[in-house]
Amino acid sequence: MRLDELLSELQVRLAAVVASRDRVHALLDAVVSMGSELDLETVLRRIVETATDLVDASYGALGVIGRGGGLIEFVPVGLTEEEIAKIEHWPHGLGLLGSLIKDARPLRLARIADHPDSYGFPPGHPPMGTFLGVPIRVREEVFGNLYLTEKRGGGEFDEDDEAIVVTLATAAGVAVENARLYEQTRRREMWLRASSEITTSLLSGADPHDVLAMLTGRAMEMTDADVVELMLPDDAGRLVVEIAEGQRSGALVGTSCEVGTSPAGAVFTSGRSLTEGDMRLLVPLGAPPAVRGVLAMTRRSGRLPFSTADERMLEAFAGHATIALKLAEARMDAERLSLLEDRDRIAKDLHDVVIQRLFAVAMTLMGAMRLVERPEAGERIRHAVDELDETIRQIRSSIFALQGIGGDSLRGRIAEIVESAGGHLGFRPGLLMEGGLDTVVEPPVSEQLLAVLREALSNVVRHARASRADVAVEASGGRVTVVVSDNGVGVSPDGRRSGLANLEDRARQLGGTFAVESPPAGGTRLSWSVPL
Repeated sequence: MRLDELLSELQVRLAAVVASRDRVHALLDAVVSMGSELDLETVLRRIVETATDLVDASYGALGVIGRGGGLIEFVPVGLTEEEIAKIEHWPHGLGLLGSLIKDARPLRLARIADHPDSYGFPPGHPPMGTFLGVPIRVREEVFGNLYLTEKRGGGEFDEDDEAIVVTLATAAGVAVENARLYEQTRRREMWLRASSEITTSLLSGADPHDVLAMLTGRAMEMTDADVVELMLPDDAGRLVVEIAEGQRSGALVGTSCEVGTSPAGAVFTSGRSLTEGDMRLLVPLGAPPAVRGVLAMTRRSGRLPFSTADERMLEAFAGHATIALKLAEARMDAERLSLLEDRDRIAKDLHDVVIQRLFAVAMTLMGAMRLVERPEAGERIRHAVDELDETIRQIRSSIFALQGIGGDSLRGRIAEIVESAGGHLGFRPGLLMEGGLDTVVEPPVSEQLLAVLREALSNVVRHARASRADVAVEASGGRVTVVVSDNGVGVSPDGRRSGLANLEDRARQLGGTFAVESPPAGGTRLSWSVPL
């Protein structure tokens, strides 16, 4: 009998040794498996699945702790899709789970309800009794907690179970850190590639708006955000979403917020990044006092929050992109200045050389008229002098246009409108500008004048079917006059005249006159004149 008892005890101990050996092998396999995975979301789920298998738990979960101390991600294992659908909400890190967050030490319970901090489960949650909770540390920081419930077979979690899970949690912390480092390295490479791409695009002359759209898209890729918004200031003291990427991005474009009363406005004013509830990150474009806008990244609820590394990387990326934008703008300004200097030089050469020579030729011809006896010869000379006068007037108009284009001058805006109409007409209308348009025409009159010119040229584009058009704008004698003529089909007596009535109304409001006629040679001549 004694021998049988010893053999039975030996058999039990051997079975326990074999079971311990199998658990150790399973633990080692789990550590190797976790260490070979580099995607953080996959690592978290594998940690929970491994823990439930090692201690025979029916349910397991991993709660990731946010900056505020609550749970910002919950990874459950063991629940069916139907059971998950019945649960009203995931735990927020209160009650028993909150106790484990505050006191980051392993916790084993025979019955969850016996713990003083337990106050039940959310509606729809399956009942659970036995409990084992272990913190997961990444270096000295508590990354989250591993929760295991309902040991299979109706038993309780014992010291061996706790030791196994504590060991697994230690290895899990290393796996999480490796996955984080890999993700940071991958995103840093994306940042360097995106920064180089943006800089190259800007310095090669790409449109700044297109580059800002590229910046928004790259920021979304680097941070793995669900929504990214680029906000720029307007003249009314608001930040307007100019570009958006991600979910519902179309509905976000055009929305705005006040600079003085919104989190985005605080970032724009201070030049410092800001996080809202771990799931929304706001980063300035540039540094004070030259902040250009705000990048806002958002992740949906239930995902990992933005980390400090995400924030630092995005700040560096946004700062680099802003510097590239400034360099590109400086290059464009330098090119624009060089162009304006060339135009100014051409204008001076025309004034100082060409016009003076034309004057000299005209005066010589006028002097030669006294020496000509035949009347028809004198008439020809007189006609040549008139042609020279008209040429001088056109050259002067070109000089004024060269000096005005590129700025916010009235002459420059007139030239831009005429140039734009040429793209629709298929030819460039002739343009003659005389008088001090930039000095004597006040803004209220100039705005009406520009509106009249747009409407008149629009009529030529839509209705005239012309092959030639001319625009003359003159400020003299206390009035400013706009004349637009073409060689088209003329004004139809039965056609709609709402546009012409609008031009007449604009003239009447300023005490001026408006006339439209079809000359004998054909076409249309529109004249709009108001006092200065």
